[in-house]
Amino acid sequence: MKRVRRPSSPFALGAGLALALGLVLPTSSSAQQTSLSERAGDWTYIGGDIGSQRYSPLDQIDRSNFSDLEVAWEWNGSSFGNVLARPIPIYVDGMLITVAGDRRYVVAMDAGTGETLWTFREPSTYRWEYSMRKNHGKGVAFGKIDGRDVVYVVTPAFFLHALDAHTGQPVEGFGGSVPIEGFPETGTVDLLADLGHPYDPYDGIPLEIGYITSSSPPLVVNNVIIVGNSAEQGYNQSRPENVPGDILAYDARTGEHLWKFDVLPGPGEFGHETWENDAWEWTGDISSWAPLSADPDLNIVYVPTNGATQDFWGGFRPGDNLFSTSLIALDVRTGERRWHYQLVHHDIWNYDTSTAPVLMDITVDGVDIPAVVQITKQAYAYVFNRETGEPVWPIEERSVPEGLIPGEHLSPTQPHPTKPAPYDMQGLAEDDLIDFTPELRAEALEVLDDYVWGPFFNPPLHRDNDLGKTASLWCPGDVGGTNIDGTPAADIETGILYVTSQKGCSSRVMIPGAERDAREPAPTGVTISDYAVGPGSRVNVQGLRIFKPPYSKITAIDMNTGEHLWWMPVGDTPNQVLNHPALQGLDIANTGTGRQAAMLVTPDLLVHSGNGSDGTPYVYAVDKATGERLAQVEVPGSIRYGMITYMHEGKQHLVVQMPGGLAALTLP
Repeated sequence: MKRVRRPSSPFALGAGLALALGLVLPTSSSAQQTSLSERAGDWTYIGGDIGSQRYSPLDQIDRSNFSDLEVAWEWNGSSFGNVLARPIPIYVDGMLITVAGDRRYVVAMDAGTGETLWTFREPSTYRWEYSMRKNHGKGVAFGKIDGRDVVYVVTPAFFLHALDAHTGQPVEGFGGSVPIEGFPETGTVDLLADLGHPYDPYDGIPLEIGYITSSSPPLVVNNVIIVGNSAEQGYNQSRPENVPGDILAYDARTGEHLWKFDVLPGPGEFGHETWENDAWEWTGDISSWAPLSADPDLNIVYVPTNGATQDFWGGFRPGDNLFSTSLIALDVRTGERRWHYQLVHHDIWNYDTSTAPVLMDITVDGVDIPAVVQITKQAYAYVFNRETGEPVWPIEERSVPEGLIPGEHLSPTQPHPTKPAPYDMQGLAEDDLIDFTPELRAEALEVLDDYVWGPFFNPPLHRDNDLGKTASLWCPGDVGGTNIDGTPAADIETGILYVTSQKGCSSRVMIPGAERDAREPAPTGVTISDYAVGPGSRVNVQGLRIFKPPYSKITAIDMNTGEHLWWMPVGDTPNQVLNHPALQGLDIANTGTGRQAAMLVTPDLLVHSGNGSDGTPYVYAVDKATGERLAQVEVPGSIRYGMITYMHEGKQHLVVQMPGGLAALTLP
């Protein structure tokens, strides 16, 4: 199946040529100008600011009074349907605005009381009904356009809506009418129209061609809306055809389509040679489902991507496969590639880039560097000059294991940063195994005898293999290192980056694609793959993790030197470990809970989430310089993804996100 490729927008030709052709590029005179140097502290982005730093200059809450925090109000979103796991609010002019429910309602609430002020719901469509990411929305974007506060949301059906932040009404003059009953006459852009694939406004793209949706909000940069996207989870795919996750851009005032960046390069485009077997014509994904970041002064948006169709098997797409599992720097106005770096070649490990890039200004050997840091599942922090794309410290291509499945063509090398050092487990050696007792260590070795295990980038294994093994085990797996919930936080005053991570290995056996395909109710594509992912299992010893603790931690990294300063476990050792029969009588050091932490940084504190041994959820205050726990406050529910802070009517609020709602903490 050949993909229909739409001609590139003239804006992708570059600003100079566009002007020569008489085209009008969007100006920034009427839009918000959010420079990284501006520290408003208002939290108008889900990551705190446009650089996803999660830093606030507010200091009313500090180490002297943190333990006095009280729950001021709670907001319950269960009335909006299925509970969203990760929506983060933004603060705009006395309001918190976020999304709720699998309809991805836009909800505004009073920042002082939690009272709901207005809601917006997109009319129902079939393309919403079959969306595979309905319950994955993370929030909304904000822009000040011609003096008007506007919020933007991308829905599971892949529509872009512009709403008045104070009323929730669609913005007049933005976008156009949608030929579906119930849609407003203005304020909406049908994003499918600009991807270049056949589609029906109500039904969407035929599943035989592929599927696309969204899970993160767009980003407004210099009057341009940048739209990322999401695809069907790669571990559910059994057919290689899909639509690519091309990046789209729109005028923030009018909704006019400006440009599209092709994440699967065609003939004549940079990186085309990395797609052998003509796989660029029919393979898809490479979506940017994690949040984006940007530098308005440089006019660059930073786009993290995931792998290509499909997870754990890529025999049909030989080559390195640009721009899969990469960090891409695009010109905001033209969509031209400024630079890129591929973090994983020919990704078959589900090492998707799952967190927003963090922008920081650092000083290395006396040289000031505008940096961008990409945290990964590989437990690496990749650090680049965000203007040029040059690595701040060398990144080496090192040999990795060959593929184990017939027909797979893995890259012989993978990129390894020399600094900072990995902040969590990479590969699995005997010294890494559980060692509470010699008996448990021996049992771990016995369990592992049934697996292929050991090196970093250990590849998957198929069922009925010649090695006689059950499966392969790779560490970190797609649940290890830093994943979706592990949002890093940057201290802009010191240049220290706080990274949360968890240990985790993956063991998934590959099975015939036809067998997997029969399990999928609505597979995308037409050609059944030779292999697809089968059952996975958690490899353990008597219910205990097969490796040593800590199971999860926070690491402080000085980005001026690339050196680790300290680390601490997240939360406390779970009771199921403390009370395990095989560990009775032993002095167990804090293992951490095995969950990553939500974090933010203030002038005085690192604040993070965690759970006590009995599962009680807390927010903790930590000394930024040492990692010493200073105080803890119980919160109404476990914090899954994020927290924010803002000043409202003279009181600093700390708002934590919980499955199904929000809770605000303030001082008495």
